[in-house]
Amino acid sequence: MAYHLRSASLPSSPRSNRAEVEQQMQNLKIAISSSSVTIDTICDGFRSLGDIYSSIEEMLCRPSNQVSLCQTLQRKAIEEELERSLVLLDLCNAMQESFMELKMNVQELLLVLRRGDDAAAQFKAYIQLTKRAHKHVKKLCKKTTSDNKDCRVVKLLAEARLITTSLLESATCLLSKQIEMPKWALVSKTFQKGKIVCEEEQLQALECSIRDLESGAELLFRRLIKSRVSLLNTLSS
Repeated sequence: MAYHLRSASLPSSPRSNRAEVEQQMQNLKIAISSSSVTIDTICDGFRSLGDIYSSIEEMLCRPSNQVSLCQTLQRKAIEEELERSLVLLDLCNAMQESFMELKMNVQELLLVLRRGDDAAAQFKAYIQLTKRAHKHVKKLCKKTTSDNKDCRVVKLLAEARLITTSLLESATCLLSKQIEMPKWALVSKTFQKGKIVCEEEQLQALECSIRDLESGAELLFRRLIKSRVSLLNTLSS
């Protein structure tokens, strides 16, 4: 998936920067909604979202935008966005914890299999963890929606927020399907003496994918904090 990179040779106008961010977000939405979306796509999405939030932060710091954002109606829009940004931070933090739990579960599953013990309990725990994470994302997604269309920069933040929740929701869906996808075949339908047969190298690949998701969520969390600080600075200016 190709993204439009900003040219370093010539300064971009505010209008072109906004158009570039909008294009990046459109590309990301298409990638997330694709039937061929993968965990690698989600990891790339975390990095792309970080770039998007960085660009929006640059817009927020422009003197011309800060003057307009300090107007009464715009200040109200910023205050509302600040409230929703807290929900998004909570969601991102919760997903980091979920990814960590899933990673530890897979590591435990590997140890159990190497000992030749029954891995049914760890397998069920993995399923329960992915379901719980997905349910949590769905619940918090409802709290992050907004209908503000007055402020352009805040509108970009709102759009980025919706993409973030969609990205996190897609991540939980993909993780829950890893045990169902035939090409991974993490769990065999063949039972030997009541034990679940798993492929060790495939579990190791899953552990690596979850670690990448965890790192991506952490990177995004830090970027969201910076974005919130920029909003707070705008209000105090």
